[in-house]
Amino acid sequence: MAGYRKLSRTASQRKALLRNQVTALLYHGKIVTTEAKAKEVAKIAEGFIALAVKEANNTETATVTVKVPRKDANGKRVKEVIDGKKVPVFDEVERTITKDLPSRMNARRKMLAFFYPVKEVPAAGKGRKKNTKQVDMPKKLFEDIAPKYAGRNGGYTRIIKIGTRKGDGAMTVLLELV
Repeated sequence: MAGYRKLSRTASQRKALLRNQVTALLYHGKIVTTEAKAKEVAKIAEGFIALAVKEANNTETATVTVKVPRKDANGKRVKEVIDGKKVPVFDEVERTITKDLPSRMNARRKMLAFFYPVKEVPAAGKGRKKNTKQVDMPKKLFEDIAPKYAGRNGGYTRIIKIGTRKGDGAMTVLLELV
């Protein structure tokens, strides 16, 4: 018996469909799809959530010195004249940053290789390109989703049957994060 459902698609189409639906599930929290697709999507999504839960706290903090341009009251860079040229003035500031350990970095790269890019459009600026922003899906998994499931051993998704579709009679389900 095969380890996965073919979903009546070629390998590339199936991979694209599953990537799209897993990304949508983790971004929105629930999707409506057919039962066969939902079972495949749930398998993949649970694997990524388990990976995020395992690697959620695999970071270290470091203090670094950063050169930051000095700004005036209006927010413009302060410049001084050196040898007849205007040169911006920089201040050295110490900041603490969190760095991923190698295993978490590997998990982040696996997620980035699988998930499609998600753009978030605010309701007020709908239809305008300049108001869109890219969503960091691995960051969302590590910071929002993984802490919810920290004490849970699997079973991160739930499938609720809705009924049959009118057109082809396929069983539709609601796949959601628990």
